[in-house]
Amino acid sequence: MKWFNYSEFDSPDEPGSGNYMDEEFLEMLDDARSRAGIPFVITSGYRTEAHNFEVGGTQNSSHMKGCAADIACRGSRDRFIIVTALLEAGFDRIGIGNDGFVHCDTDWEKPSNVIFTYN
Repeated sequence: MKWFNYSEFDSPDEPGSGNYMDEEFLEMLDDARSRAGIPFVITSGYRTEAHNFEVGGTQNSSHMKGCAADIACRGSRDRFIIVTALLEAGFDRIGIGNDGFVHCDTDWEKPSNVIFTYN
C-alpha cells in the first residue's frame, strides 16, 4: 500500500488486527486515496466482535469481515472529493455519516450500487 499502514485499520482492542483486512479492499482504498489527492484518516477499520458491539455496529458489520472502513471528512467539499474518488476506484457501497465520516465497503453479502445514510 502506498498511502496506508495496516495499523491504521486496527480494532482499538486488538493491536495488529489491521492485518485481517481484505487485500482487495485495501488495494481499492489505496487507489481511491491516490485519486482524491487529500488524506484519508481512517476512523474505523477492522473491528473485533466486542468493539463492534461497543460502538453499536450492526450484527453483520462489514468491519468485522475486514472489508470496510470509515474515513473522516471535514465538510461537504471533502465529502464530495472522497465519495467521487471511492466511486472512481470501483466502490459500490458507500455510507454517509451525519457526524463527519464516509463509510465504504466491498461486502459481497450485501446489496451493491448503493449510497446510504446513517440515522
